This record gives sequence, structure tokens and C-alpha cells, in this order.
Amino acid sequence: MIGPDELRIFGQLVLAAFLGLVIGVEREVTQKAAGMRTHSLVSLGAALFTILSIEGFRQFFDATSIDPTRVAAQVVLGVGFLGAGLIVLREGRPRGLTTAAGIWVSAAIGMAIGVRFYSVAVFAALLTFVIVAVLRWLNIEKKLRLHNLPENNENNEEKR
Repeated sequence: MIGPDELRIFGQLVLAAFLGLVIGVEREVTQKAAGMRTHSLVSLGAALFTILSIEGFRQFFDATSIDPTRVAAQVVLGVGFLGAGLIVLREGRPRGLTTAAGIWVSAAIGMAIGVRFYSVAVFAALLTFVIVAVLRWLNIEKKLRLHNLPENNENNEEKR
């Protein structure tokens, strides 16, 4: 029988998957290695691990002998390895940093949902989307990089 606790957990998992998907939209649109499905699964998995660490082991241990933060630390570690695998060096420049950071944040959002910090998770997802999508749309990073290129600095010095 599915009770109110299970329904709440189902809702948590759906919310985690949805917020991960929202973060992955921009990565998908820009055809990056990790898109909507990857971000959604990472957030869902992190939420599930967090829920399991808090709820799942209570029946086996008393409240003083269980430490749910141990699972959380391992989620962070595991997602760090996943993100590191996305980073490659091409033409002397690192690629995949934003995607790796998005995966990392997706896991944190899933963990926030797992501990019932819903408004924090939603805010973090929206903020992450603004960072990856709006800043790309504004093209700020590229403009700043072009402005700071050595050949532009030399041209600027010659004009002085």
C-alpha cells in the first residue's frame, strides 16, 4: 500500500528530475555532452540517495547511530568524478567546465529536495538556468574573452 510518506517521496523525486531537466535545457539546446536527460538523472539520483540516507535506514539504526551526511558526502564525491570526466582540453583550452558545473549543481539541487528544502532547490535551479542560459544569450563571457585577448591589448596600446 502506498501511504502519504511514499507519495511525498514520489513528489520529491519528480521535482528533482524536473529541476534537473530545466538546468539541462540550455545544455541540450547548445548540443553539449550532458543535456536534459543527464542533468535530470543526476538530480533525481542525488535526491534519491539523500532521501534513502535520511529515511531508508531509520528502521535499522537508532537516531544516534546513523549519520546521513556520509551518503551526502559520497554523492558529492561521485558527481565530482562524473563532472571531471566531462572536462577535456582542446587546443590548450578546457572544454566542458560549464557542463560539469551544471551536473554538480543538479546534484546539489537533488540533495536539497531530498532534505525538503524545496524553495531553496527551485531558487537554485532558476538561478542556475539564468547563469547558463541568459549569460550565453547575452554572450558576456565571449565578449570579455575577446576584449582581453593579447592581440586586442596590443592594438589598444598602439592606439594610445
